[in-house]
Amino acid sequence: MPRTDRFLDIRRDPYSDELLARGGDFEAHSVLQRAGFIAVVRLHETYHRAPTGLAPDDENRLATDAVARLRATGYNVDCEADFDTDHRPSRYPPLGSSVAHLAERIRDATTTDEAADALTELTAAHDGIFAALEEVLTATADFHDGLGQPADPHIARRLRYLADENLRVIRTDLAHTRNTLADRHAPHPGRSTCTGEVPATERERSAVCACPPPPRALPAPPPSVAAGLRR
Repeated sequence: MPRTDRFLDIRRDPYSDELLARGGDFEAHSVLQRAGFIAVVRLHETYHRAPTGLAPDDENRLATDAVARLRATGYNVDCEADFDTDHRPSRYPPLGSSVAHLAERIRDATTTDEAADALTELTAAHDGIFAALEEVLTATADFHDGLGQPADPHIARRLRYLADENLRVIRTDLAHTRNTLADRHAPHPGRSTCTGEVPATERERSAVCACPPPPRALPAPPPSVAAGLRR
C-alpha cells in the first residue's frame, strides 16, 4: 500500500490564486523550503506557500524547481501543466545530515569515551557546532540592525539574547556532560560489543558468544474482575 506522505500537490488555489504545495512528510517539507517555499503551520496540517511579492513568472519558476527537486528525491508530485518538468537536479547531503550523524555516533557508542568524542564536535570552544551557531545568530542580528523597519532592532536584540542566554545555557550544560563522560572511562553496561567468543567456563555447549541472555519478560497479570460481577 503506497504511503500517502510520499504524495504532494502543487498548484494555484482556485479561490485565492495563491501558489500552494500540500502533502508530504518532513523531508518533503525541507525540500520545499530549500526551493523557496514558506511553511504555514496550522492545527491540522502544514502546507507551503510562495513568498509574497513574487511575479507570476517567478512563482512558476519556483514551483517548477520544487517539482524537479521533489521528484528527484522520489516523491510523487501532482501539479499544473506549467510546473511539470523532466529535469532532475543532483542531490547533495544537506549540512544538517553531518550534525545528525553525531546522534548516530552516540546511539552506537559503547563507552563513555565514544560518547564524549561525539559531543566534543558540538561543544568545542573555537570551532564546535554551538560556536558556529552563535556566529550565525550574531550575524543575523547584525543584518537586521541595518534593514530599516521599526521591528528590525527588536528582532536583532532578540537574536542576541538567544545567543547570549538560551544558547549559552545549552552549550554550557552539554559541555559539562561531555567533560563528565570523558572523565569516567567506562563501558556502557547495556551496549557491550559482542566479540563472538565463548568463555571456557560457559556451561551451555550451544552458546556462540558470551553475551548475557535477554531479560525475561514477566507474565501479564490476569484482568481484574469487575466489581459488579463479584458475589
